[in-house]
Amino acid sequence: MRKSFLVLFLLAGLVVAQTGAKSGKKSTATAKSGAADAVVVTPGTIQWVAAPPMVPAGAKMAVLSGNPNGAGQFAVRLKLPDGYRIMPHWHPTTENVTVISGEFRVGMGNKFDESKLQALPAGSYASVPAHHNHYAMTSGETELQITAMGPFKVNYVNPADDPSKKK
Repeated sequence: MRKSFLVLFLLAGLVVAQTGAKSGKKSTATAKSGAADAVVVTPGTIQWVAAPPMVPAGAKMAVLSGNPNGAGQFAVRLKLPDGYRIMPHWHPTTENVTVISGEFRVGMGNKFDESKLQALPAGSYASVPAHHNHYAMTSGETELQITAMGPFKVNYVNPADDPSKKK
């Protein structure tokens, strides 16, 4: 069960981090207060863009705070269509995932095995440690929130599964 949560977070974190860094858009309302910015996000202020090519086509992403491609903490949201699959991969930092809506199904290991997926319904949380191989699939349209430390990357176990390498 712990491994399933870990995979969920890693996948979500990667998609969100890489999309936000490439989009260059900020989807939050901020207010200056000293050295740090306060971040306040309401549903109407979230700016969704296509997720980066390191995840399969069809995902949408929004950067809520921070920069997934830079150093430091970040938060992103992902919207994934029904049946969306992310093949086995790992991240260089711990990934924390909260399921906002839908059902995120996660598995741990080097090979995608649908029979080993664990269902995480809305309200679920998972934390996947750095360098832990995991994979995922959605049931219904699913929205995730991912937090992690950047820079965030997705490293596919099988390089042939990397969507950014396919033409």
